[in-house]
Amino acid sequence: MYFDIALIAYIIDRVFGEFRYIRHPVVLMGDYIKWFERRFYRQSIARGTLLALSLTSITLIASFTLQSLFTFHSSLFTLLLQGAAASTTIASKMLHDSVKEIITHQKKIKYLVSRDTQNLSNSDISKAAIETYAENLSDGVIAPLFYLILFGLPGAFVYKAINTLDSMVGYRNERYEKYGKFSARLDDVANYIPARITAVLIIVLFAVRPSLFSTVFRQGKQHESPNAGYPISAMALTLGIRLGGDTSYFGKVKAKPCLGEGRKEITTDDIGQALSFQKYFDIFVLLFLGAVIWAS
Repeated sequence: MYFDIALIAYIIDRVFGEFRYIRHPVVLMGDYIKWFERRFYRQSIARGTLLALSLTSITLIASFTLQSLFTFHSSLFTLLLQGAAASTTIASKMLHDSVKEIITHQKKIKYLVSRDTQNLSNSDISKAAIETYAENLSDGVIAPLFYLILFGLPGAFVYKAINTLDSMVGYRNERYEKYGKFSARLDDVANYIPARITAVLIIVLFAVRPSLFSTVFRQGKQHESPNAGYPISAMALTLGIRLGGDTSYFGKVKAKPCLGEGRKEITTDDIGQALSFQKYFDIFVLLFLGAVIWAS
């Protein structure tokens, strides 16, 4: 397993965030998805499957080759380079800073969520920010670390390719219902374990009562996504608020279950409390990965 690379990658991301002077791998993946769509798009599950398989295959080959080169010339320097490369798959700093910005600039919520934002109240904006933070803790932080630890650079980068596919074509609308179906299902599978790990960590690191576990896993099943409901429910229960509920997308209201137990009126103070998870998670990562590396 790749605990040392994961620790280095996480520290680099928390300190520096995204590297501004290089083309981010996710941007390259997005460019490929756009190119493929321009050339080969059809309302076809087969075409969408070909897109997903081609991108994940290219990503696997490229990342495996990169890791092999680093392993062949093994040194502290190449270990740091692997950590730097892996840090591009983690979005801990960017996620935290983006959601924190909503506390003082609520109109920027439109850049974080896919729901309609023009008629949101202040409470709705705070709710959307917390839901986004909880869900993306899994997608942008826990899942990349999970696959990085298990499979090294190939695991982290292939996961990122799957997640990027879902974010660009995994929609249930007229254009992508068939074309994005395979990508969406692939993302569901890839996030199954990380989403549940995220929910557990939220409850454990916030040191709330263990009895909430049963509620989280009961409520998580009610969400239309097989994964998103778990971290959102855990965050809602931890903060004593209600998240979810009917939400408007592209002019149409979609019925969603309420997750959590407590207040419906949500404030920017709740956003700040949700973001406090970061410091507990930082300590957990440093202690856990550090202890494993030291023991080995």
